[in-house]
Amino acid sequence: MSRNDNKRKGASKGQGKNAKFKSNDRNSVSKPRVGKSRAGEVKPGGITPKPAKRKHDVVDGIRLNKYISNSGICSRREADTYIATGLVTVNGKIINEMGYKVKLEDDVRFDGRRLNPEPMSYVLLNKPKGFATTTSDSKGNTVMDLVANASSGRITPIGRLGRNATGLLFFTNDDKLKEKLSKKGMERLFHVELDKNLKAADLKEISEGIQIGPKKIQIEEISYVDNKPKREVGLKIKHMGNSVIRQIFDHLGYNILRLDCVTLAHLTKKDLPRGRWKTLTKEELELFSML
Repeated sequence: MSRNDNKRKGASKGQGKNAKFKSNDRNSVSKPRVGKSRAGEVKPGGITPKPAKRKHDVVDGIRLNKYISNSGICSRREADTYIATGLVTVNGKIINEMGYKVKLEDDVRFDGRRLNPEPMSYVLLNKPKGFATTTSDSKGNTVMDLVANASSGRITPIGRLGRNATGLLFFTNDDKLKEKLSKKGMERLFHVELDKNLKAADLKEISEGIQIGPKKIQIEEISYVDNKPKREVGLKIKHMGNSVIRQIFDHLGYNILRLDCVTLAHLTKKDLPRGRWKTLTKEELELFSML
């Protein structure tokens, strides 16, 4: 697919806060303009087999000094000194043994700080239908199949999209960023198509915070999509789960026919066709510090 073809698939431009959402086609919805960011190069994603793990990593593990060195703390020789002086723990236990081997999933800490021997990776996927947001191999087709070749690191998704939902999903192996976004949430703008027109009274109730059982669900914004039937709305929410939007509309007696995440924080679907992924640019990544 050419670069020009990709550009024609970009999301439509939107208006400011509380403005109506615009849509020129069924794959786009306008958004409040947050800021302009340069999209990264789209790399082939698609459904690809997961790369096989090296037998050495799975069975024998990796030497502790190499693990520490790979994390960027020091050289292997210096790591041996730190191990000998008791500054390194593995799964909560001090390790002094030279040549001790660990696995990638082990909790390895130097002077109390957890280490990661992998380079940090930040990947954005435009998820198609039919893929579960899970790292389990027992759930059929999953989003991990789509990003299998995106990074050599053990990236996992932040937030969830249902199997039949589509749109943007963010992956990383950056534990600090994961923790930050899990606590604070991340604004996601969804294009929602319902089985019938959304009543104005129900739209108002959703916008003011809807009480469902013991909890009150707060959203950031909601409005009808311009030039579309009133069964299509744009809804912005910080909640990172995959069921909260369905809970809202189920509670009010509506069925969701289509759910598409069109923006995620400052990230958009521009130049990112369905089923493809890209690595975030430095500029896109730096904007996360403002969240």
